[in-house]
Amino acid sequence: MPPVFAHGRLRLYLLKLLDEAPRHGYEVIRLLEERFQGLYAPSAGTVYPRLAKLEAEGLVTHATEGGRKVYSITDAGRAELSDRGGELADLEVEIRDSVTELAAEIRDDVRGAAGDLRREMRAAASASATRVEDESWKAAKEDLRKARQEWKEQARRAKDESRRAREEAQQARRQAKEAQERAREEVQRIAGQLQEQFARSGGVLGSLAGAWLGGAPAAGSADASAAGADGDAVRASEGASEWAADLAATGDPARDLDRLLDRFRDEVRDAARDRGVTSAQVAEARRHLEAACGRLATTFGARP
Repeated sequence: MPPVFAHGRLRLYLLKLLDEAPRHGYEVIRLLEERFQGLYAPSAGTVYPRLAKLEAEGLVTHATEGGRKVYSITDAGRAELSDRGGELADLEVEIRDSVTELAAEIRDDVRGAAGDLRREMRAAASASATRVEDESWKAAKEDLRKARQEWKEQARRAKDESRRAREEAQQARRQAKEAQERAREEVQRIAGQLQEQFARSGGVLGSLAGAWLGGAPAAGSADASAAGADGDAVRASEGASEWAADLAATGDPARDLDRLLDRFRDEVRDAARDRGVTSAQVAEARRHLEAACGRLATTFGARP
């Protein structure tokens, strides 16, 4: 029998079950058996040691209710579950694949048993061809009929599970791609607005807007700085969609967003380091960043 869970995956799935609701160990075992449609049920010797290890790592905790330990996930456990969201989606597909493989093995076992039974029946028929069919012969025929029916039912379930797994995997990929595109477009939009605001504010922020778009205003008179800021604002409006275009999508929207924020932070720091920064410019930067933070929080469904 192939392994039901790859290395470390049972740990992840236990966190998922406890994230749904607090549970005691026997309930966890029963839920795993239900998820595998009765084809697999882990032993207590498999589940309880892993729960104890998760508790030792601070990912779960327990309380005693009615003489039994009821396990609950901690904030650290939820953080790990969130960080491994993509891996959890893959695990759901793997579980369905495991159900399909287990069903296929049972089907093969039933098929082999049915073949052995048919051979035994033929041998018995050959030896007693001249005798009237007795009760044992009828029982053998009934056993064969039940075996065939069971095999058909298991094959149907395996086929249905495989189809559902493919459909859910395709839907998950579509949703991930759409979320990635929305996040990228929103970050680019906010970055464009910030560039325009930075260009109008002058000083180090105006210089940063120029640096993003391939040029920086020359040091010197106030007129030169204002002219550079105006040119930077125009270029920002024309090239906002090109900012960070060299960062190719990874397929993980959360990771793509982190990379864009890292790029933004690095460019702000580089501009401040290269041109210097004053307290007044820091205050101006704070106002711009506060506005950008509010818009991004609204975009991602959080309260600003």
